[in-house]
Amino acid sequence: MATMKTPGVYIVEKSAFPNSAVEVATAVPAFIGYTEKALNGNESLLNKPFRLTSMAEFHSFFGGAPIPQFGITDAEEGQQAIIAGDKKVVVGQTNVKFTLYYQMLMFFANGGGPCYIVSVGDYTADSISPDALKAGVETLLKEQEPTMVLAPESVNIPDVDLCYSVQTAILSHCGYKMRNRVAILDVFDGYKDRRDGGDVVNTFREKIGAEFLDFGVVYYPWLNTSIVQDRDLSYLNFDKEALKALLEEDLKLYDETKQALVKEEIEKITDESLDEVGKSTLHKTLAVICPTYVALLKEAKRLLNQLPPSAAMAGIYTMVDNTKGVWKAPANVSVNSVISPAVNITSDDQEDLNVPLSGKAVNAIRSFVGEGIKVWGARTLDGNSLDWRYINVRRTMIMLEESVKNATRAYVFDPNVAGTWVNIKSMIQNFLNGVWKRGGLAGSTPDDAFSVHVGLGETMTPEDILEGILRITVLVAITRPAEFIEITFQQQMQKS
Repeated sequence: MATMKTPGVYIVEKSAFPNSAVEVATAVPAFIGYTEKALNGNESLLNKPFRLTSMAEFHSFFGGAPIPQFGITDAEEGQQAIIAGDKKVVVGQTNVKFTLYYQMLMFFANGGGPCYIVSVGDYTADSISPDALKAGVETLLKEQEPTMVLAPESVNIPDVDLCYSVQTAILSHCGYKMRNRVAILDVFDGYKDRRDGGDVVNTFREKIGAEFLDFGVVYYPWLNTSIVQDRDLSYLNFDKEALKALLEEDLKLYDETKQALVKEEIEKITDESLDEVGKSTLHKTLAVICPTYVALLKEAKRLLNQLPPSAAMAGIYTMVDNTKGVWKAPANVSVNSVISPAVNITSDDQEDLNVPLSGKAVNAIRSFVGEGIKVWGARTLDGNSLDWRYINVRRTMIMLEESVKNATRAYVFDPNVAGTWVNIKSMIQNFLNGVWKRGGLAGSTPDDAFSVHVGLGETMTPEDILEGILRITVLVAITRPAEFIEITFQQQMQKS
């Protein structure tokens, strides 16, 4: 207020209401991986977290899909094979398996929204580097908005130990360095059954360690998706010489007259002079006259569509947060763009996944007749903790902590006196009351749902005030999912 030295009328405005706490965003994942490019105009985006909101923006700044190359080899005992005439062959990708682009399609197909991309390299890299992915995690230290971190391509690293070194680095980043985000992890070789040459789930539990488990969540099995379509593949994605030799096995299906015509088309596979129209025409022709060619394309598409579920789950988290709230468990929700889980899980199979002795719960993705593919688990890796067993409890607490933290920053350096304490208490109570009204806190009344304590003799000592410390204690009752529903039936005597 101005000093009153001149006669006149002075206006004094007083704030009638306390500051308000704004709820922070809860569903902003950060993806770390390899992209076709990383450019914003002439500015490089390599190893720089960049925010975008749609697949169209991803195309603009980070490019399109990789071009996979497949080899054809003779099948060995126990391998899934393609039958070509009298031969059994195996299709396998020969170049580096970059899958972030496909994962982004899964993310947006399942309800994804704003996210961050950290590109650590392009498709010219000769391998997926665990060190590069870890360096990408470090770039997120200066970003406050992301609430989830995932590196879906870590499972494409051939070495299981190097794969899990990346995932433990993400877990440490979320639970130790930042403590305001969660890690969505994948099981290495998660397309395999647990009884198929080594238990992939037990390997995950052994390799992931025992620290910061309440900030991590994992899903099993992988998904057979429909992201890659028939139009995305052609003979150009195969070793031409091997493909040409194999398709000649189909010649015996035709009489001598047609054999010459079919062979003429097969010979064009190695013709480098064909233009785009000629290549497209040849692809369509081979798809009609060569059954083996169709089988090879189908197998290549199946391999590309076999993806870990982390990105799809990030999209589901976003959708559930936006429609029901972060306090709703992201489970009993359908997964879009999925044909089937890579492994069918029964209720008996899920027992050890959901409630293991170690507590490292692995959430199942299951197929239900008449209902489709559903997420059937909502636990963190810290399943033995009554505090942090459920992922929605951890994520709700992160949201409350960050929202109150950001709002309280306005009172830094204010006088540490009763007036400030009352303002802060009112601000936090108003915020929590709003969350309670929307169903985010448990309790029939606000007093049952939360309480805020601040003041001398309550949360602070005179020494605290001399040290410039203002202590606030907030108690909240967060809703927990009804994971196990028991219905009891009992017969009674006939009454009439």
